[in-house]
Amino acid sequence: MKIDEDMNQLVQSIKERGIITPVTLRPKEDGRYEIVSGHRRKKACELAGLDTVKAEVREMSRDEAIILMVESNLQRSTILPSEKAFSYKMRLEAMNRQGQRADLTSGPVVPKFSRDQLGDRTEESGRQVSRYIRLTELIPPLLDLVDEGRIAFRPAVELSYLKKEEQEDLLEEISYADATPSLGPGNQDEEILPGKQALQ
Repeated sequence: MKIDEDMNQLVQSIKERGIITPVTLRPKEDGRYEIVSGHRRKKACELAGLDTVKAEVREMSRDEAIILMVESNLQRSTILPSEKAFSYKMRLEAMNRQGQRADLTSGPVVPKFSRDQLGDRTEESGRQVSRYIRLTELIPPLLDLVDEGRIAFRPAVELSYLKKEEQEDLLEEISYADATPSLGPGNQDEEILPGKQALQ
């Protein structure tokens, strides 16, 4: 787990006041326990030198645990585009398995009902939920560039419709030309770093 400024602040807070919100666990079928919510709090306790962490055990299904974990992650003050993308995807898949009208197809479009339903819960538009989920179709190196801010969000969504081979070719071109894609001049979502040339 990457040690960022938020984590450093959490470690300092735990050193001064202890852990305020317990880690949430659920019992597994094999008799062991798994963390549902509080992975960062557990890591912060380790970094703070604590041997134990306050925890509560809750009975819940695997899909209920996934939904709780996703909701917990989305409440963090800093979350990368890739983290949000996979969180939304996992949440919709769990909702589908629970029998709700929220099926997630393997195609490029998330059904309107499901995306709007999740959007209502996350204070994002259904269209924005679909855009984030599209990012999961990017190859990992391109997704890393999105997280680093080298490729803006909207161009990244457009790139997700390329075949994997085409994405690989684009990645080589980005490296060779030292350029990052944009949606073109005048687009409000365009984001080109200083010294970078736009790939049109």
